[in-house]
Amino acid sequence: MNVREADEGDIEGIRGVARRSWERDSPEILSRETIVETVEEWYGPDRLAFDIGSDDAHVLVASGNDGVIGFAHAVGESGTGTLLRLYVDPEYRDRGVGTRLLEAVCGALADGGCTDVEAMVLEANKPGNAFYRGFGFEPDRESETTIGGDAYDEVVYTLTL
Repeated sequence: MNVREADEGDIEGIRGVARRSWERDSPEILSRETIVETVEEWYGPDRLAFDIGSDDAHVLVASGNDGVIGFAHAVGESGTGTLLRLYVDPEYRDRGVGTRLLEAVCGALADGGCTDVEAMVLEANKPGNAFYRGFGFEPDRESETTIGGDAYDEVVYTLTL
């Protein structure tokens, strides 16, 4: 497994990991239609290409023989960085992929001057919440996010770098 900065050739791989992750982790939370629409909105090719090319974002991928198997997307240059997304293909979970991505993206944020990192997870996403808690993130506050026009509770976690 290799963890590196994403390039435009990784876009379809990132989109596939996002879709498979949402389908696995959210079927009781979100409808299939909402998952498809949200993946298209949040991970559209133009949007991903912009973020990959941006100096303000860190988009990292974990890749193996099968291509992209996970990705992390964060923003921040000083103070508190924000981990927007971290997903591992369901077929590659429990193999250290998420940990390697999280360590790499936290390192990139720290190198950019961040002293803390926030991560948001849907409250109902049990695997996501367990992952961040297991890495030492502390629940900081509750928030709300909108997906497909509906409001969902989320937990905002913080980790001091």
